[in-house]
Amino acid sequence: MSSARLYDRNYNYALLSQVGFAMVNTAMLAHYPRWIAHLGGEVNATGWITGTASIAGLVLRPWIGQWIDRFGAKTIWLSGYAIFSVGSLSNLCLLGLGPEIYACRALLVIGGAIIFSSALTYVTHLAPNDRRAEAIGTLGAAAFLGIVFGPFLGELVLSAERTREEFETLFVGGVLLLLLPVSLLMLLQPAASEPGRGSVRFAEFVRTSRRHWPGMIVVLQVTFGLCVTVPFVFLTKFVDDTGLASDGVSRVSQFFMCYAGWGLTLRILLRRTPDRFGRRKMALVGAVVMALGMFSFLLVDSSHPNRIVIPALLCGTGHSLMYHTCTSLFLDSFPPDVRGAGSGLSMVALDIGSVGGAQLLGEVAFRFGYDRLFVIVALVTLAMATIFAISSIPLWRERQRKASLLDS
Repeated sequence: MSSARLYDRNYNYALLSQVGFAMVNTAMLAHYPRWIAHLGGEVNATGWITGTASIAGLVLRPWIGQWIDRFGAKTIWLSGYAIFSVGSLSNLCLLGLGPEIYACRALLVIGGAIIFSSALTYVTHLAPNDRRAEAIGTLGAAAFLGIVFGPFLGELVLSAERTREEFETLFVGGVLLLLLPVSLLMLLQPAASEPGRGSVRFAEFVRTSRRHWPGMIVVLQVTFGLCVTVPFVFLTKFVDDTGLASDGVSRVSQFFMCYAGWGLTLRILLRRTPDRFGRRKMALVGAVVMALGMFSFLLVDSSHPNRIVIPALLCGTGHSLMYHTCTSLFLDSFPPDVRGAGSGLSMVALDIGSVGGAQLLGEVAFRFGYDRLFVIVALVTLAMATIFAISSIPLWRERQRKASLLDS
C-alpha cells in the first residue's frame, strides 16, 4: 500500500483533532494535582482521587470498545468530547475535597478514554495491515505535541498563588479550546472497513477478548500504564513539594517540553522502524529505557533542579518506543469487526496500571518520599520487561500459540 492510502484527508483531520484534544487533556492532567492541593489535598489524596476516578474508565472500557464497533468511531468520539467538557465544567461547582471531586475527575477520565479509544480504532481501520504500528505511532505524535504545549498553556493561566479564579479560567478555557478539534472531527468520513455493527454485551466482550487474547504483551501494556502515572499524576506535586521551582523557572514545563519534544522527534524519525526491525524488540528497549528514566529521577533535587531534563529525555524515549509498538502488538490478534473491542481491552490494560499505580504510589510518596516511588516503578518495569522478554523467545511463543489453539 502506498503512503497516500494512510495519510489521506481523513487521517490528517483525525490527527489534528487529537493534537487539539491532547493539549487540553495534558493541561488538565498536569495541573489537576494542583487543583486538588488548592482544595486542601496532599500527595496521597492526589493518588487516591486520580486512581479511584480512573476505575470508572476501567469499568466502562469494554462497553466503549463495543459501542465503537456498533455505532462507529466518529459518533462515539463526539460523545467523548461532550463528556469531557461536562467533567471540566463540573469542577466549577467544587468548594472542597468531597465525593464530588471523584465524580468530576471520573468524567474527565471517561471522556478521555472514549476519545482515545475512538481515535485509535478509527486510524487502525484506515491503515494497511503492514503499517498499523506506523499509523498508531503517528497518531501518538499528536499526544506528544499536546504534551509539549498543554502544561505550558496551563502555567500561562496559573500564577504562583494559583487562585480559584485562575483554575476556573483553566477549566472554562479548556472547553472553549475543544471547539476546534470537534469541528475537525465533524469533517471525518467513516472508514471503509468500519463495520458499524456488533454486540454491546459484556459477556460478548469477554468472549471476544478470550478468543483473540493478545498474549504477554498485556503485561507490558499494564507496565506502561504504571509508568505514565509518574509524570502525569505526581510530577507537579514532586516539583512543588521538593522546591524545584524556587529559582522561578517552571520545571514542569521544562520537563514536559523535553519529554514530549524529544519523544515526538524519535517518533517521527523511527516511525517505520518497529514494522521493519521488530515491534517486540522496540517495546522491550522502550521498557528498559523507561526504567532508567525512573531511576534518573533520583538525581534531581533542589540543589540540582536542571537535572530534571535527564528523566525527561529518558522517559520521553521510553514512551516514544513503547506505546505504539505495544498497542500495535495488542491489536494484531483482533480482526476489523471487533477492533473496537480490542482497543478497549488495550486501554483496560493501561488503566489497570494507572489505577493501582496512582493509589499505591501516592501512599508511598506520602509515607516514604518520592525517591522510594521512583525506585519501585523502575524495579517493577524491569521485572515486567524480563517476563516479556522470556515470553518473546520463539520456543515459548510457539508453545503459547498451540495452547491457545487447544483452548479455542
